[in-house]
Amino acid sequence: MDHINALNNYIKATNTHDFTNVKELLSDKAIYWFTDKTCTSLEEIQAYFENGWDLMKDEVYGATDVKWLTVSDNAATCVYTFSYEGYQNGQFVEGNGRATNIFVKNEHGVWKLIHEHLSNFS
Repeated sequence: MDHINALNNYIKATNTHDFTNVKELLSDKAIYWFTDKTCTSLEEIQAYFENGWDLMKDEVYGATDVKWLTVSDNAATCVYTFSYEGYQNGQFVEGNGRATNIFVKNEHGVWKLIHEHLSNFS
């Protein structure tokens, strides 16, 4: 169940729009694959998040239809439909896509996100 809490805490942290909260839940080795960019360092991930929050005001990120594909003592992988809504250039926008998250348990027994892959539905 800790892996489920890790995903829920990650969604909550993302919705604070404060990368300090997100960073606490990330592995130092985290890699993100976005539709338009690959981020391979925490600095790149932070810049991408903060740019997104600047472009999309009051964004609310969500996850539905979560399916846990693999779960072991030290790793868990899930796929889900992500959704977002907020204001871009003063206009309300919303959308969704596909997500894959991989969590690993660190040396202190804490679940951390090591990989996220987001893409649009084709």
